[in-house]
Amino acid sequence: MTDAIDPVALTQRLIACPSVTPADAGAMAVIAEALEGIGFTVHRFAAGEAPDGPVENLFATRGSGGPHFAFAGHSDVVPPGEGWQGDPFVPEVRGDLLYGRGAVDMKGAIGAFIAAAARTQGHAGTLSLIITGDEEGPATHGTVALIDWMNQRGVRPDLCLVGEPTSTHRLGDMVKIGRRGSVNIWIENEGAQGHVAYPHLADNPIPALITALDALAALHLDDGNAWFQPSNLEITTVDVGNGATNIIPAVAKARINIRFNDEHSGAKLVELVRATVVAHAPNATIRPVISGESFITPPGDFSGLIAASIEKVTGLVPELSTTGGTSDARFLSRICPVVEFGLCNATMHKLDEAVAVPDLYQLSDIYEDIIRRIFRV
Repeated sequence: MTDAIDPVALTQRLIACPSVTPADAGAMAVIAEALEGIGFTVHRFAAGEAPDGPVENLFATRGSGGPHFAFAGHSDVVPPGEGWQGDPFVPEVRGDLLYGRGAVDMKGAIGAFIAAAARTQGHAGTLSLIITGDEEGPATHGTVALIDWMNQRGVRPDLCLVGEPTSTHRLGDMVKIGRRGSVNIWIENEGAQGHVAYPHLADNPIPALITALDALAALHLDDGNAWFQPSNLEITTVDVGNGATNIIPAVAKARINIRFNDEHSGAKLVELVRATVVAHAPNATIRPVISGESFITPPGDFSGLIAASIEKVTGLVPELSTTGGTSDARFLSRICPVVEFGLCNATMHKLDEAVAVPDLYQLSDIYEDIIRRIFRV
């Protein structure tokens, strides 16, 4: 077995795989090779069809019995965009920074965790990795499919750490113990097209939609609570598609997004929006997509253990937070307590995404300490 894995070198190998969702581009093979070399049994399968698939998924396990501690992450990345100083998929170290798409979000964390696992062989219990290629995309054929695969085989971790980039200013300053839910709602109000000079022969759908949107914007959802900021509703687009100056359009459309805390469920918010819209635009229809419900892992032994490891390595006492967007933790929270911790997130999804090389080594040390505390090795 391989006794040592360099987290920087492994991260570089992963960055070199242009795994823009849902492409794999060899990333899972790199992960599988590294894990098999340190005693893991690796299971891989693809799920879904084009255009959102196929998605490569990986579940790896080492050891047996309890406790069962899982690390979760994703090998897919967002498109790099134009304007990088170098090739986004040719990893390059300049000074103390390693540049490349996925360096922070989140190939660096995968590399760091595998390196930590290489240093903690011979533990009691079960250590596993849950890795998907569909976190940055629709998230329909990734972690959800992995959980189904696990359920079919009776596999259920006791605890799960997701390696999302949660740190803000310094590695270790923030840990996520929950996330808000998210729902997108498409609103379409139908009218009747006609000439602007003959409005009595048409039905303009825009005024009613605007009134409905104004009512939605005025909704007070909540004031937040001890662990969550207030829920917020945002109007994200209004579209008519009218290229002429003398036509009353037949349809007006809008879309809203609600990020909500644990005071609400996605379904109840959808019904609130539906009732508000129809009260002002009776002909309107809505189409909701609930991306995920809110969740919270109350502060306790698990988050305390992670905080202790962070403080041991960095000297920082992390803030426990629920801020930010959604992650695959929203799915994993259905099967076990979940906490998120990883690299600094300042450059994720940006041009010239980069991770500090010392942070990769420190993150690997933190992950190693977490493993040792959980398995008492």
